Amino acid sequence: MPKIGIRPTIDGRLGGVRESLEKQTMDMAKAAAKLISATLFYPNGKPVECVIADTCIGGVAEASACAEKFAREGVAVSLTVTPCWCYGSETMDMTPQMPKAVWGFNGTERPGAVYLAAVLAGHTQKGIPAFSIYGREVQDGGDKTIPLDVQEKILQFTRAGLAVALMRGKSYLGMGGVSMGIAGSIVDQPFFEQYLGMRVETIDMTEFLRRMDKGIYDHAEYQKALAWVKKNCPEGKDYNSPKMKRARKTLNSEWEKSVKMALIARDLMVGNPKLAKMGFGEEAQGHNAIVSGFQGQRQWTDYQPNGDFLEAILNSSFDWNGIRAPYIVATENDCLNGASMLFGHLLTNTAQIFADVRTYWSADAVKRVSGHRLSGAASGGILHLINSGPATLDGTGRQERHGEPAMKPFWEVTAAEAKKCLAATTWHPSMTEYFPGGGWSTRFLTRGGMPVTMCRLNLVRGLGPALQIAEGWTVDLPENVHDALDQRTNPTWPTTWFAPRLTGHGAFRDVYSVMNNWGANHGSISYGHIGADLISLAAMLRIPVYMHNVDNPKIFRPSAWAAFGTQCLESADYRACANFGPLYA
Repeated sequence: MPKIGIRPTIDGRLGGVRESLEKQTMDMAKAAAKLISATLFYPNGKPVECVIADTCIGGVAEASACAEKFAREGVAVSLTVTPCWCYGSETMDMTPQMPKAVWGFNGTERPGAVYLAAVLAGHTQKGIPAFSIYGREVQDGGDKTIPLDVQEKILQFTRAGLAVALMRGKSYLGMGGVSMGIAGSIVDQPFFEQYLGMRVETIDMTEFLRRMDKGIYDHAEYQKALAWVKKNCPEGKDYNSPKMKRARKTLNSEWEKSVKMALIARDLMVGNPKLAKMGFGEEAQGHNAIVSGFQGQRQWTDYQPNGDFLEAILNSSFDWNGIRAPYIVATENDCLNGASMLFGHLLTNTAQIFADVRTYWSADAVKRVSGHRLSGAASGGILHLINSGPATLDGTGRQERHGEPAMKPFWEVTAAEAKKCLAATTWHPSMTEYFPGGGWSTRFLTRGGMPVTMCRLNLVRGLGPALQIAEGWTVDLPENVHDALDQRTNPTWPTTWFAPRLTGHGAFRDVYSVMNNWGANHGSISYGHIGADLISLAAMLRIPVYMHNVDNPKIFRPSAWAAFGTQCLESADYRACANFGPLYA
């Protein structure tokens, strides 16, 4: 896992100045490392590791020694800390693609803020943007605590920096090609390479047939998984017309193929050493994929079972092997929504909901159709997020935190919560006219009251990638009202009722405007209000954010962004991203 490097910089003048600052400076580094390791976790559940420079950095020789140590130790994110004046260009971190921040102690005994301003000017002038961390309140020189506002910025920076580092060198695996002309499934390799530092791997969907026909999967695990499915995945109503219903024997075969497809998709992403023991050494390696997409429609689903089961179960935090980290798999090979899901996952370590942004329901329309008047967070209207296929079963909201519905990192999910998610989900024979090859579709209703953030990455010709963000809440509707609205479309798909937080202006003037300005047919939904973290991450990657409802005080971008304008932060973001260019270009 990538590590966080802590760089304690110091006034290099020996003979009384440096000596008086050594302990205070190194204590700052240790305090920052302790905060990070005690608070943040990698996607595998282990605490984030920090590496501190062997000595305080007073000049270029010690800066170089620190850089060499960081390279040996696998450091991928850099945090410089100091309570005093230091020599800016001599002590700064010059590694261009490494996310970096500087924490300058706000104290009057020594000019830490002066160094902070000087070194950030150096970063800006040299085109190596860095985040500025400076507490609002003056501290006494001997104060070893980290103020809450400083803690928040350190953690916000570190979360985003780790996301950048965790993507670098990994792959997006496109399983198939373009689905039904959806632009997001036109996988743009230069985008992944230049902005995310990732490869794009592709396989033809006949690879699934080959592996199924030739038995290239763990047969013992297949039997285990099939038995688990029969016990834990209850079948629901078959909504097909009598003419379109499929025979029980056919449905059983579709379950068997669906389970094999899930095993094969996972093995294609990350490999499986058991395949090597079976004589399939090449297949055992996988594609080093941190995210993938499954085309499905239509070439595959006109002939074989849809990918709903494989996508739903891989995106969840549990399966037949127990509780584990979710895989990130995009429906319809929508790589841009897959990247959006990846952003949310790496920032929160939680599973992500993939959904169609299907329908805007005004309060008046809901009243007309159901007789119910929306209230509370939903009083201005709601969005019907209903995926034409699967979504993570964590999205049922049957996990809890402090008695409230939640989606949690896998290491916090209990066996009882996993069972509740499974029990809240029914599996229905897919609609034959949509999926002639059969398959199973999930159905659940997300519990209301969860703070969530919907985001979407879009590609714009002449501009490049741009991110949009909408924080809000999931909504509970009375059962009869949900049914009145839900039954108007295909009822075999999972539903999340979403109320974005409105600001009264721009794209968040009202809920209709949110829907009307959404850039594509899909969105990625993450637990928690993480819009500020997404903005920091986007700035690191040089991706502008063109629509969000995050309060300005929470927005945290590199200090260089201020040089591009301080009145309209959205416009300044565009200019800064265009100026500095893609992180890996």
